[in-house]
Amino acid sequence: MAYRNLQEFIRVLEKEGELIRIKTYVDPHLEMAEITDRMSKEPGGGKALLFENTGYDFPVLMNAYGSEKRMCLALGVKHLDDVARDIEDLFKLLSSPKENILDKLKLLPKLSEFASWMPKVRKGRGECQEVILTERPLPTGERWMGLPDLTRLPVITCWPQDGGPFITLPIINTKEPHTGVRNVGMYRMQVFGPQLTAMHWHKHKVSAKHFNEYKKLGKKMPVAVALGGDPVYAYSATAPLPENVDEYMLAGFLRKKKVELVKCITQPEIEVPADADIVIEGYVDPNEEMIWEGPFGDHTGYYSLPDWYPRFHVTAITHRKNAVYPATIVGIPPQEDAWLGKATERIFLAPIKMTLVPEITDMDMPVEGVFHNLVIAEIKKDYAGQGNKVMNAMWGAGQMMFNKILVVTSQSGTAITDYKNIAREVFRNLNPATDIYFSQGPMDVLDHSCSKLGFGGKMCIDGTFKYDEEKDDSYIDVPSPKAINIEALKTSFPEIKYCNSNLLQHDIPCLIISVEKNRRGHIKELHEALSKLEMLNGIKMILYVEHTVNAMDLPTALWRFCNNLDPKRDHYLNKKGIAGKYTAILGLDGTIKTKEWDGFERDWPNIIVADDKTIAAVDAKWEQLGIGKFIPSPSLKYKDQMYGDKAVASLS
Repeated sequence: MAYRNLQEFIRVLEKEGELIRIKTYVDPHLEMAEITDRMSKEPGGGKALLFENTGYDFPVLMNAYGSEKRMCLALGVKHLDDVARDIEDLFKLLSSPKENILDKLKLLPKLSEFASWMPKVRKGRGECQEVILTERPLPTGERWMGLPDLTRLPVITCWPQDGGPFITLPIINTKEPHTGVRNVGMYRMQVFGPQLTAMHWHKHKVSAKHFNEYKKLGKKMPVAVALGGDPVYAYSATAPLPENVDEYMLAGFLRKKKVELVKCITQPEIEVPADADIVIEGYVDPNEEMIWEGPFGDHTGYYSLPDWYPRFHVTAITHRKNAVYPATIVGIPPQEDAWLGKATERIFLAPIKMTLVPEITDMDMPVEGVFHNLVIAEIKKDYAGQGNKVMNAMWGAGQMMFNKILVVTSQSGTAITDYKNIAREVFRNLNPATDIYFSQGPMDVLDHSCSKLGFGGKMCIDGTFKYDEEKDDSYIDVPSPKAINIEALKTSFPEIKYCNSNLLQHDIPCLIISVEKNRRGHIKELHEALSKLEMLNGIKMILYVEHTVNAMDLPTALWRFCNNLDPKRDHYLNKKGIAGKYTAILGLDGTIKTKEWDGFERDWPNIIVADDKTIAAVDAKWEQLGIGKFIPSPSLKYKDQMYGDKAVASLS
């Protein structure tokens, strides 16, 4: 379904009982983020929030995509899998044999429909240009409202150690200078002044490639940033499309109606959606020195630390008369972005299956893995080594190159989101010595565990059933215990603060242990000692986390573990002889890495937690917000897991 504008989407959310209007004044500096964080962690993602009293001329919409229902409403479907089926049907139709003229004629209606998804540039101004703020009066004589000023927008500051206010839902439009091919992406923008932001595009991103081409030409790069409009635009900007595929074509496919674009006022090379709420026009000069941007509380749940990024100079701001400013926050999961990720997981399953990994039957990205860190792939296995084949194909597939931990499982009749049963099946089929593969390659630059920025280790756990060719006859699969003596373990090893053995009760031979490190090589030594214990016979894997993390809190422990692990660097495999054969136990070190004890040279970021002043301010005004029952701050749970109160963890 196509929405005429963001206001229509808001009306639908309200009609569906998915929106709360907040009329009490809420400060865009930290308070909106704190309220949204509380709401987004409610069961099912809570409600969308429309802050109507912002101290600015624009209301702020947050958590609009923050549940499965709202994500489906944004995309105009009843179920996210509906989109995947549409894509799969289209692929099948286009790729099926055409044996006669009738078969070819059957394609015509679909090809006509395909043409109807292509974006169209219309003449004249769009609704997004009802109010125009530019550097100077327009030569056309149109009404000019004065200089563009970003400080007139309710740009939010999300977290206490953020470098400043950030535009967090920008739909950023650029073009390749030689071909004119459009790219639409989403990259945060730190506001430094009325006409200046940073442009946080990573080196792997298409916009960064466009930037490099402009640099070679010595020309300024025109850029336009759209905010709002049909909610499908923001999703399409985050979608992992192949390079040179127009994101507005995907938007047209999803909304079943082409996107209408208009030329920008001061950057006419760039087009933006006519129905956008706000458009920020400007340029990046590749010859200009960069600006120190950050920190920023990011989707990993940790601060991404400052670095140098291009400067974006604003030449115009245009907006519709009743514009709404959309924003989001990211941080410790779950957050709104988890549902954007879930949509991508479901929508892009069909293209992955039909073009890269035909044996894949399902895929899941658990929220604790914050997108790239953990991916589960279910396959129809027909031959030995197929798990390895899938591993290599997926690590070579677009943004899947950033994946850190890939778990491959074969069809078992268990839903892929039934994590206990999936884990039981994976471990049943697993020889830790031969079925876990380590590699290295490009990683998300936000992955702080890598020894080098953007480059680190990967791990594939092949939990598929094994053909005889894949088995090691010298390995013996020892039954795991149902319980262990945790107090005895902690007495022998006082550095162990928590030990979660609950998975053993579900026939999952894995322990999670919280350790207080106190020397170089500590985790390796501890794992070697634990591997020799008779009471741990049959255990196949131990996950080590920081002593401040309660290993009994499984979601938190897995989130911290996935973020702090470089699998290739941080794994320890120990074998033990039993009855003339061997068993094996793998240790994975998901603790914080320091220069003193781990030889780690980079700064380690802190986790993202709201400050006491903001928590108290929101607590005090809660009854006035009209949200309902009091929701305590999620940050309170994580206060004792911080190392100091700055963006960089104080590890000394």
